[in-house]
Amino acid sequence: MKKIFAQITLLFLLLAFCVMAVVLVRQVLQLPFGQTNDNFHKIGSAFTLDRLIPAGTYIDGAMTVQDVVMIRFQQETSTVRTALESLSGLIPIRYRLLLDLLQFFFWAFLWMTFFRVFTFMGYGRAIRTSLLMAGILYYFMPDFSPGKMDDAVFLGVPILIILVRIYLVRKKIGKT
Repeated sequence: MKKIFAQITLLFLLLAFCVMAVVLVRQVLQLPFGQTNDNFHKIGSAFTLDRLIPAGTYIDGAMTVQDVVMIRFQQETSTVRTALESLSGLIPIRYRLLLDLLQFFFWAFLWMTFFRVFTFMGYGRAIRTSLLMAGILYYFMPDFSPGKMDDAVFLGVPILIILVRIYLVRKKIGKT
């Protein structure tokens, strides 16, 4: 009973932390950009909002931090991503999916090699961990299929495998 209460308490604390973070971020994004940046300059802060201003963009006094952030992230992506997206349009969809799968398993193989050589993990745990790490790495790396669906699949399947394994272990422990 104590263990369940402690876990529920920790989950509520995590939930409260996440809600507070969301509320704080929303409040910061609604601040006026010019006045906030000027205040940072006046107090001599090491962190200013100058890095958010895109080159050649006029920032008036009515713009909020959220408006400037949206302008900043609506700009064109990196040249590597642009080149891959234009190249991927020429490749048929089934070959793109095969290339994505090969890229994912390449990263999983490298992580698996790392875990088996440098740690004392068993094969099962190393495979699950390497699939998860490959999914995380695949999410951040440029790939041949633009969009978020393949990223969600390559990240969701390892998480699902880990959750199923946790469920089976807990079920087995409960029976004995």
